[in-house]
Amino acid sequence: MILNQLKDSILEGEAEITYDLTHKALSMGYPAQVILEKGLIAGMNEIADKFRERNVIIPEVLMATRSMHAGLSLLEPHLISSSPNKPGKVIVGTVAGDLHDIGKTLVKTMVMSLRIKVIDLGVDVTPKKFADAVRKEKPEILMISALLTTTMGVMKSIIEEVRQQSPSVKIFVGGAPVTEEFASEIAADYYFENAFEIRDYLKENYDKLFLRKD
Repeated sequence: MILNQLKDSILEGEAEITYDLTHKALSMGYPAQVILEKGLIAGMNEIADKFRERNVIIPEVLMATRSMHAGLSLLEPHLISSSPNKPGKVIVGTVAGDLHDIGKTLVKTMVMSLRIKVIDLGVDVTPKKFADAVRKEKPEILMISALLTTTMGVMKSIIEEVRQQSPSVKIFVGGAPVTEEFASEIAADYYFENAFEIRDYLKENYDKLFLRKD
């Protein structure tokens, strides 16, 4: 079955095969949400389990994430047009000075798999751009990523600027060099070690986070 093949391509970190199988599944009429959940996410879930059990290492997780990214590049237009979003909105972005997007893309995919609307600001995002986007879009959650030790400090500037204009938004931070202690120092609301933790937390606390009563 093609969805099982797709899942296996994620596990094996074969980005080109993932891309080709995703294209084939779409041409066969599989809905984008089904391909995402039964193929890409199923593969990443298995990688997450293996990672928690220390049966895979970080480079293998990154290869799987790149494969998922390849498939998602085909699915995203279909997901936006065909899958009704639940109430709630999340903005994601990587801080100024940092061009890494694998971790951010994985987080984005995990959030999208819950049918929560995601606005991706991309990489190398300045504090002002974050603040302007939050003011304009009014998300419940802002997720900030930094993959370099040298860019971690930008997170504090982002949080300060965002909170001047949008004090109610919840701010999640993460990335390889980020720690829970650092997140506390810069007054972030939440720190997560990986995208799977974020997905699980959003799933378990969806009502509290998104179904607010104004």
